[in-house]
Amino acid sequence: MLIDSHCHLFYENLKNNLPAVLERANELGVTRFVCVGTNLEDSRASLKLAEEYEFVYASAGIHPHDAKDVEDGYLQELEELLSHPKVVACGEMGLDYFRNISDPSVQIKVFQEQMELADGINKPVIFHNREADTDMVEILSKYKSVVGVAHCFSSDLRTANAFIELGYFISFSGNLTFKNSVLPGVAKLLPLERLMVETDSPYLSPAPFRGKPNEPGRTRFVADKLAEIQGIPIELAPLCVKYRHNGVFGLLMADVVLFRIH
Repeated sequence: MLIDSHCHLFYENLKNNLPAVLERANELGVTRFVCVGTNLEDSRASLKLAEEYEFVYASAGIHPHDAKDVEDGYLQELEELLSHPKVVACGEMGLDYFRNISDPSVQIKVFQEQMELADGINKPVIFHNREADTDMVEILSKYKSVVGVAHCFSSDLRTANAFIELGYFISFSGNLTFKNSVLPGVAKLLPLERLMVETDSPYLSPAPFRGKPNEPGRTRFVADKLAEIQGIPIELAPLCVKYRHNGVFGLLMADVVLFRIH
């Protein structure tokens, strides 16, 4: 059994055919899904789907692209969403210096505000990092008690190890499977117990579906690739680990299963 720990089921190309999308995922052994919000509207939509589908869970947060649009009081609404039992993490938040759709100073401000919120309410985070490694490590280092996931990892080995040292998991998406990707070389050198996989659907379809709209079921192809890279039998790839409140990462999702490859 696998979990897609990062998908955006509220987008029309998935939401309009969601029962069939989830059925296809189940056929590939992907049975639980974390629908990740990127702004308040999307976070509300994620929660609505989580309430409708038993095995869909939600996160709530402000993506760096949306940081420029936050209004006074957004943190109060975000905290209210995060109080729902099916909202299992704060995010997607972070920094994106590749596109800089929001000014970097605004990204940093909104990211730090969300980290402070997560710290205060004991929620894990899901963070986005693109070409912002130095600032990301510096900010994460300020919040020693916060844990979570480096979503769709695309940086180098040094950065991955820095995130792991801070207590984070490294999650790979379809870009792990791309031809000429340097990520397999990074993934091979990381501790297996700190690795996760995801789709980021409808984006980043793995090979052999690259260029097509992605679906949560294709978590299977990323997991198989990671198993190959790590040199373990593919049939051993799916392993679900339930985080409980009494563990090091116990604050991660009371009743959600995050998968790890093992």
